[in-house]
Amino acid sequence: MNFKDLRIIFMGTPEFAVASLNELVESGCNIVGVITAPDKPAGRGMELQESAVKKYAAEKGLTILQPEKLKNVDFLEKLASLHADLQIVVAFRMLPEAVWNMPPMGTLNLHGSLLPQYRGAAPINWAIINGEKYTGVTTFKLKHEIDTGDILLSEKIAISEDDNAGSLHDKMKETGAAVLLKTVIGLAENTIKEHPQEAIDIKHAPKIFTETCRIDWNKNCEKIHHLIRGLSPYPAAFTFLEGRKLKVFAATKEIKKPLLLPGKFETDSKTFLRFTCADGYIGITDLQLEGKKRMKIEDFLRGYRF
Repeated sequence: MNFKDLRIIFMGTPEFAVASLNELVESGCNIVGVITAPDKPAGRGMELQESAVKKYAAEKGLTILQPEKLKNVDFLEKLASLHADLQIVVAFRMLPEAVWNMPPMGTLNLHGSLLPQYRGAAPINWAIINGEKYTGVTTFKLKHEIDTGDILLSEKIAISEDDNAGSLHDKMKETGAAVLLKTVIGLAENTIKEHPQEAIDIKHAPKIFTETCRIDWNKNCEKIHHLIRGLSPYPAAFTFLEGRKLKVFAATKEIKKPLLLPGKFETDSKTFLRFTCADGYIGITDLQLEGKKRMKIEDFLRGYRF
């Protein structure tokens, strides 16, 4: 079968998913419906905001569904009426079996890691936090247990010392889009063989909570530097400066015997602000003090009085 003959429903919400949807649309895939999150109030005026996927789908004139509940009978009937051969999920939410098991070719998911490693909600963040040298993307078939379905295709992505969660996200969305299209073509032409995940020594990627983001200065430079990169630009690692919360977006590391206790800071009030950790110093270069805007360290020091 030609992949362009497949009737495809795409499910996704954030900007990460737009790259994949665009790749499918531009390649001539027949997207018969797009499922995305309902509009949500945001900002000071609490105006309704559309998801990135909805905005893109509307521009392309695609059919859009925004169910509040995925088990809603009306939604399930509308979904069935689209007669999809295949469903694709990229950065959406958990699907009930009534949804993922509906099309004859099943539902495939694009995940931001080399499964089975980093199953869970935050694979990009945790790969950097844990100091990995590479990660990747994986397409797999959905089944009951989250991120455990049979693997279709995967591709490695190197993590450089300069990468943070934001830059890795951007690399991954492009690579992921290309792998997703290859997967759709392979399924249509019946050239992809599914294989089960081998669950050995698995590292997980749970949701990021506030406590995850707090810097523990008793740890070594390497671990703290990984944490800062893995949480930048969002939600951002943080510490406290003279009682006020300080978000840290970028930093340097200097491994040498520290002269101060962990968590203490020193500065020349002009060019540097560094905190002591277990085996050296973390020099903050990009930060945001509570109640202020994000800025580079020189700009911050110019206006701050210790």
